[in-house]
Amino acid sequence: MSEGKRIRRTPEQIVADLDVQIEKLKDSILELENKKAAAVTEFDNKIAAVKEKIAKLEAKKKDVLTPKKRKPRKSKADQIKLLVRQAQKSGMKLDEIADKLGMALPE
Repeated sequence: MSEGKRIRRTPEQIVADLDVQIEKLKDSILELENKKAAAVTEFDNKIAAVKEKIAKLEAKKKDVLTPKKRKPRKSKADQIKLLVRQAQKSGMKLDEIADKLGMALPE
């Protein structure tokens, strides 16, 4: 009959077992916190990448909305005047320019 009796643990033994369980749970908490930190940094990186894309798109939007400066167009008369000035700068006289154009100079 003595074989069937249950051995009772002392309160110190029960406390020691509880301490072991508490330590295991604390370790699991630390592990979970590490996983959480890794996930947070991963999502922070993703958020930063998306913000960079947004900034690039906003820059493109700004470029599209701001009109580009265009050179003023010159009329034919302005272009002819420019050609005559360039010919004069190169050393040609009015008579030579008129001869090249096949025109007579009005007097």
